[in-house]
Amino acid sequence: MKLNLDRSLKTPLYLQIRSQIRLLILTNELPSGYRLPPERKLATLLGVNRTTVVNAYHELVADGLIRSHVGKGSTVNSLQTIQHSLEGSSNTIRAEAQPVPVQPISWQNFYTSQSKRMHNPVLASILDEISNEDRISFALGSPAGEYYPLKELNEICQEIIRPGNWKAFEYASTIGHYPLRQYLANWFNSQGIDTNPQEILITSGSQQGLDLLTKVFLEPGDYVVMEEPSFLGAIGVFKSSGAHILTVPLDEEGLRTDVLEQILSRHRPKFIYTLPTFQNPTGTTMSLERRHQLLKLAYQFHIPIVEDDPYSELYYGEKSLPSLKSFDEHEHVIYLGTFSKMLFPGLRLGWCIAPSQLLEQLSLAKQHVDLHSSTTTQWIMTEFCNRGLLDIHLPLVRNHYKLQRDAMIAALEEYAPEGLSWTIPTGGYYIWCQLPQEMKATALLTKAAEKKVAFVPGNAFYVNSGGRSCIRLCFSRHSTSTIREGIFRLCRAISELINQPHLDRKTLQPHFREPLV
Repeated sequence: MKLNLDRSLKTPLYLQIRSQIRLLILTNELPSGYRLPPERKLATLLGVNRTTVVNAYHELVADGLIRSHVGKGSTVNSLQTIQHSLEGSSNTIRAEAQPVPVQPISWQNFYTSQSKRMHNPVLASILDEISNEDRISFALGSPAGEYYPLKELNEICQEIIRPGNWKAFEYASTIGHYPLRQYLANWFNSQGIDTNPQEILITSGSQQGLDLLTKVFLEPGDYVVMEEPSFLGAIGVFKSSGAHILTVPLDEEGLRTDVLEQILSRHRPKFIYTLPTFQNPTGTTMSLERRHQLLKLAYQFHIPIVEDDPYSELYYGEKSLPSLKSFDEHEHVIYLGTFSKMLFPGLRLGWCIAPSQLLEQLSLAKQHVDLHSSTTTQWIMTEFCNRGLLDIHLPLVRNHYKLQRDAMIAALEEYAPEGLSWTIPTGGYYIWCQLPQEMKATALLTKAAEKKVAFVPGNAFYVNSGGRSCIRLCFSRHSTSTIREGIFRLCRAISELINQPHLDRKTLQPHFREPLV
């Protein structure tokens, strides 16, 4: 409660206090039931005599705005009581000796409890790295702009944005542009997923799919299961719902179904969230046996699975394993995907495949968010896909990203100090690194910033604690030479941190060689 007293005015200080508190109450900045500061405390804060505050509170009681009880303090009256008082003494309430200054709104007083759970500084800082050209960032997981098929996109845009083609700029169906849903249905049917356009909802990226599922399924206090570590965007949206997140560890075969079974025997979560193929952040792929075990548990305990699958088309050897959705015979799997990792993240187009009954509810939720995804971008993407350009584009980027992955692995092998270890993913964007013993990723973050190189610390991918000695590196955005330079800087930062005296460890030689220009 912020009050400003002006001792140059002729208005007595107690009336200034009364007028400003009255305004805060009438504008609902001090809601019903709000407990005012004790008289002595407020007097100290304002630098006035306690009697001044006592008199101000007496005036507010007389106005019917607050009530005071001995030993309990003063609280704001109910809205009904205040309205009755205003009606009974409107002339007195409106009359003011001096105009009351308008107070700035304390916006946080209006926030919901959900909004207070939305804070995600890591995600914000990752997105900020996009505009930081002075730094080599391995933080943001997105395609390399140099591989965007912009020439083809420009030709399509010129054809769509033409006189008379007003339909490409109209409102559209919430579920999505039918020709795009038809293309996706055909594409997924060829991959063993039995679906049709009526079971596909076009979303503004797969992140919106997660948000819609959270709105439909989760209330405060509900349980949701997810593997750990996991996608930080999913962690954020589940936390914001007020749900209790139960985590299952990963091993080299993916989600530990033995641990999951123990959890499901004790709790009834609303759904299980997983990224079974080229998992973010570890790059792990769930084995075929684990996929069948996971589905078996979902059927046994009658729990839906949300399969998030943004990376399966980005494989760097043999084709990725079939999706969980392709094995699902009893409609337990909800399948999320996106064009963002394959093509243009800025177009913000993804999809959700779900049983028609659920899809109807998700569509209702989407109506309250944005009515529908961009009509124009849906037309553009439909034309791009129907021309066969996606089929041409994917083999090209698979080859490019494989070279970039190999460049990062080679640089790590050359420059890594003792104790640093890492995964070698067979697809996706990410290499998951374990730092030397006793080293914390947050400390390395500061040291790496001095070298103008960035990454995501591992704790961002954990619900509560964990991952403090891990980091995630993304290799997709930079050329092989830039990757080599960035890893050189990062490994130098690690070595300098290792050799700091406070770690009380034997000095380790990083065996650096300057990168060849």
